[in-house]
Amino acid sequence: MSKEHKAIRSSGWITDFLIGFPEGLLVLFFTTYLSHGLNITVQKFYTVNDCIWLIGSILVMITAYQANKGDSQHDESTLSANERKKLESLDIGENVIENIAEEMARDATDWENTLQQENVQVSNYHMGRALANALVTGIFFLLGGLLPFWPYLQNENFPEASRISILFCFIIMTLFSFVKSRITRQEAIPMILRNILYTGAVFLGAYMMQMIFK
Repeated sequence: MSKEHKAIRSSGWITDFLIGFPEGLLVLFFTTYLSHGLNITVQKFYTVNDCIWLIGSILVMITAYQANKGDSQHDESTLSANERKKLESLDIGENVIENIAEEMARDATDWENTLQQENVQVSNYHMGRALANALVTGIFFLLGGLLPFWPYLQNENFPEASRISILFCFIIMTLFSFVKSRITRQEAIPMILRNILYTGAVFLGAYMMQMIFK
C-alpha cells in the first residue's frame, strides 16, 4: 500500500508572501541596477529584465512546489525491512544495525518535537494545495520584482529611475521587515537592520559588477 508523503506548511499564503516577495524585490533590484548602466539599448534592458522577472517567478514556483510536496525522509521512524536487508548484505553487524534503527527513531522523535515547538503544521501531501501555494509564491515574486522595476518602466531616463528604484527598495524592505517581525513575533529593529544591510549588500554587489563590466 502506498504511503502519502508529508508536506510541511507553517502559515499558508503568509509563508508564500514571506518567501516570494523579498526574493522578487532583491532579484529585480540587483538585475535592473546592474544592467541600467551598461552599454545596452533600452529595448534590450527591458527584454533582459522581463525575462529574468518571469523566469525567476517560474523557478520560485518550482522550488515552492517541491517544498510543499515534501518527501518521505521523516515519514519513516523505523528502519524498513528493505533497508535492513541492504545493510545486512554489506556484512554489517546486527548490533550496528540496531544502533542505526535507534538513531532513526530518535531523529524522527526530535523532528516531531521541533515541529511542535515551532508551531509548524504538517499535513499529507495534496497536489492541488501544493500547486496553489506554488502559484501564490510566484505571484508574490512577481509583485516584489515589479516594485524596483516600475521606475524604469515609467521613466526611460535610467539614472533618475535608478535613484527612485533604490529609494523604493530600501523603504519597501523596511516595511516588509516590520510586517515580517509582526507575523513571526520577532523583534522589529534587529530584523529591519539585518534586511537593510542585506539590501545594501545587494546594491553594493550590483554596483561593483556594473563597474567591472563597464
